Order: sequence, then structure tokens, then C-alpha cells
Amino acid sequence: MENFKEFKVELHETEQRLLTELRTLRRGHRGSSSKGAGATLTIGQRIADTVAATMGSWKFIIIQSIILLFWIVLNVTAFIQQWDPYPFILLNLALSFQAAYAAPFIMMSQNRQQDIDRKSAENDFKINVKAELEIELLHQKIDRLRETEVVQLTQAVTDLTALLTKAKISPA
Repeated sequence: MENFKEFKVELHETEQRLLTELRTLRRGHRGSSSKGAGATLTIGQRIADTVAATMGSWKFIIIQSIILLFWIVLNVTAFIQQWDPYPFILLNLALSFQAAYAAPFIMMSQNRQQDIDRKSAENDFKINVKAELEIELLHQKIDRLRETEVVQLTQAVTDLTALLTKAKISPA
């Protein structure tokens, strides 16, 4: 039983230390969050984000589809001159070239977003742990209040019983 009490005290001290650490960390984040998030991005990261956002938009898909359709129609009908006949080898080469350069930009943007998401998940976990500890501390406070109320009520019942007993013994 003594071991359990020591463990409980040690756990309580660890919880208090963790709460203090989380509060300090939160205060630090408040100061750093006032700076713009875009200010910390490098030129390469901004370019990667712009390319990924552009290539992942409906506007880009529609414009590219129109260009491809225009290319195919001009080469099939030979309206101007067939610079890329039916198997469209030049068109395939251009699209492969575009994909080869777009993929690394998109991967860089996704990797950076993955890092942001991982940090956000870590912060969420820390916040959840802090909330759990705060709730546990509130439960402990409520339990202490209940215990003191029970003691006070017990004392009040004892005092009233004594008064009633005293009143019965000494008639007025």
C-alpha cells in the first residue's frame, strides 16, 4: 500500500511537470504564430506550392484539355501542316516532359504538407494530453470538495444528534 502511495505521488509530480511544460510550449507558440506562415517558406517551397496548386486546379485541366484537343484536331485535319502525325509522338514527348518536371514539384509540396500535418498531429496529441490532465485535476478537486462536504455533513449530523439528545435529557 505504501508503494502505491509513492507511485501516486510520483505520477502526480510527473503530471504537474507535463502540464507546466505544455503551458510553456503553448505560450511559445502564441508568440511565434503571430508571424506569417508564408514568411518561413523558401523560394523553392513557394514555387513547389504554386506549381502543385496550379496543376491541381480545374482551370489548368480545362486549358490543357483545350490545347490537347486543338493539337489533335490540327494534326488530324492537316489544316496548317501535319507537324505531328497520328500517333502524336511529339505530343507524347511534350506531355512526358511536363509530367517529368511536374512530379518533383508536386512531391516536394506534398512532403512539406506532410511535415505540417505531422506537426499538427503532434500538437493535437499534446493538447489532448493536457486536456485529459486538466480534466483529471478537476475531478480530483471535485472529489476533495465532496470529501470535505461529507465530513462537514457528518459533523453537522453529529452536532444535531448531540443537541437532540441533550434536549431530551434536560426537559425545559
